[in-house]
Amino acid sequence: MDAVLPGRPYPLGATWDGEGVNFALFTDAAERVELCLFDSPEDKREAKRIMLPECTHNIWHAYVTGVQPGQLYGYRVHGPYDPNAGHRFNPSKLLLDPYAKAIGRPLRWADELFGYKLGDQAQDLSIDKRDSAAFAPLGVVIDPAFDWGGDRSPGWRWRETIIYETHVKGFTMRHPEVPEKLRGKYAGLASDPAIGHLKKMGITAVELMPIHHFVHDRPLVERGLSNYWGYNTLGFFAPEPGYAAAAAPLEAVREFKTMVKALHRAGIEVILDVVYNHTAEGNQLGPTLSFRGIDNAAYYRPADKDHRFYQDYTGCGNTLNMTTPSVLQLIMDSLRYWITEMHVDGFRFDLAAALAREFHAVDRLGAFFDIIHQDPMISQVKLIAEPWDLGEGGYQVGNFPVGWTEWNGKYRDAVRRFWKGDQDVMSELATRLCGSSDLYASSSRRPSASINFVTAHDGFTLNDQVSYDRKHNEANGEENRDGNDNNLSWNCGAEGPTDDPAILELRERQKRNFLATLLFSQGVPMISGGDEIGRTQNGNNNAYCQDNEISWYDWKLDAPRQALLEFTRRLIACRRDHPSLRRHKFFQGRPIRGGEVKDLVWLRPDGEEMTDEEWGAGWQRTLGMRLDGDALDVLDERGRRIKDDTFLLLLNAHHEPVQFMLPAFVSDAQWTILFDTRRPELAPEQEKVAGHQAVELGDRSLMMLMLVQ
Repeated sequence: MDAVLPGRPYPLGATWDGEGVNFALFTDAAERVELCLFDSPEDKREAKRIMLPECTHNIWHAYVTGVQPGQLYGYRVHGPYDPNAGHRFNPSKLLLDPYAKAIGRPLRWADELFGYKLGDQAQDLSIDKRDSAAFAPLGVVIDPAFDWGGDRSPGWRWRETIIYETHVKGFTMRHPEVPEKLRGKYAGLASDPAIGHLKKMGITAVELMPIHHFVHDRPLVERGLSNYWGYNTLGFFAPEPGYAAAAAPLEAVREFKTMVKALHRAGIEVILDVVYNHTAEGNQLGPTLSFRGIDNAAYYRPADKDHRFYQDYTGCGNTLNMTTPSVLQLIMDSLRYWITEMHVDGFRFDLAAALAREFHAVDRLGAFFDIIHQDPMISQVKLIAEPWDLGEGGYQVGNFPVGWTEWNGKYRDAVRRFWKGDQDVMSELATRLCGSSDLYASSSRRPSASINFVTAHDGFTLNDQVSYDRKHNEANGEENRDGNDNNLSWNCGAEGPTDDPAILELRERQKRNFLATLLFSQGVPMISGGDEIGRTQNGNNNAYCQDNEISWYDWKLDAPRQALLEFTRRLIACRRDHPSLRRHKFFQGRPIRGGEVKDLVWLRPDGEEMTDEEWGAGWQRTLGMRLDGDALDVLDERGRRIKDDTFLLLLNAHHEPVQFMLPAFVSDAQWTILFDTRRPELAPEQEKVAGHQAVELGDRSLMMLMLVQ
């Protein structure tokens, strides 16, 4: 290190230029800021402190010559400690740079990390002056250079997209063909066996559960558990170092980039599940690790009457303050960084309704969405909202702006209710199968605005969904009180594992029913990773803290699990090959272009069209859906209208078989059975049935037929 110069206020963070590093940190109310440099991760104290000499528009900055990539650093920020006024400055606490591009050392839990005296009667109103440097997380200066080799996003259209939600560690941790040292790592996900599985399935995008650097909650660590899911972010620019095979901090960035490059080469996009709604610092009794000590009042939403406390729309103790320009800039800078420097293709925003809250109400046209909509870079990638939070009025399915897609919780609930055999669900099911026009058409969005799913990381796996009537979360150490407490009552004959062949067959059929419904619905399907191989969590529907075999995928496939995988591959291939199953526009339900052919017809078991009165008959559990390929209103790249085959989707949630009369809309019509969830081994073209003849639609089964001339 040679000299300390004033430097520049932008860009924020630590930026190496080949000769030195520019350091820049935003804080609105600080009195002074010290940069702390460490020689090694084992150091208990910094080797050097540098008072940042300049402050421009509330950004403290300095340029330090001679500093190289690999330099470990943190900050100490001076200012008032006045919790009642929202200020929690404490220079005894070493702080992680919010813009750190890599983590040089994760935190090690200790009482010194808290800004107040633990156990003090006044709790957080007191100040703890013990130094936290020996335990605090450290940032590290990076060299961003990387040979992308002409890397480009696969650029799948939304209607062509098949999303696979997965966990970087859990996906490969038990995979026997992935080299042991790469299992559970970015490099493991980039390995040939992992990518080969995704390619052979037909997946076009992986949606990775949080890979931004996160913190394992202290109570979990003390119970021998961890925050496996990672929804506890501390660094919005740094990839989680625990998922890197290499030990050197800088290698985490390179390894992540290498993973993205490998997935792109295989035609697979990378979508990140991002948690911008809260941070790992928790409520007023949480640790002081970064934002709280840098500028608590600027970064977090204070309670209305007492700024000592926080607004909590997330259930995690705090909510980032989207009303301040500095927080909006932080999030936008983070998104742009992951697009430009890390080449990711999109984002799924956890509890996205919290990002829209400018005051208490969810503002559909809040500043966050306005900024995203006008941004020429962020607006062009895939944007997925989890359209709810835990605050009042937080359920916002269907209310996000143009350019956004949404996890469609109403789709999930309707499909589950139907296959469980509930009454009064038929009308809503039909709407969900068609892309949920009631939610998205009024805002000029397409069916692809609906991200359809029947299971996700949060809840039962598909196998457990049809195998358990109640949750079994005892391993979480919360006396089974955590997780969704709904009684599913699947009536599959037994709770949990069983050797009864009839029960096992029914469960396998229900899994096929769910997957077939998902892949044959209009909208964008999302498969929860491992569902295609019958992954089980042994009834745990909230495995957020289970970094073990409860959560890791089991790749030792017996015959039923291998058969389920093959069935899933066939479903995806059918969807890929037929644009009728992934339409660009909503169905009209009426003759197209003045002709006689309807693009969509709903049928009852006698082969006749459903009447308006029959939609209200709550007892009905059987439905036919005819999709006319001649009425497909899609143009190819040369402007020519695309035609496709005509399909008939039959669904029977009744506990008894139903004779379903096939329609004959043309003379000498014949139908070939493509899929029958009662007979998964049935090969396409193996069985043909003439129009005006009945097929037996098995109890709790689905059948897909294609019209042949």
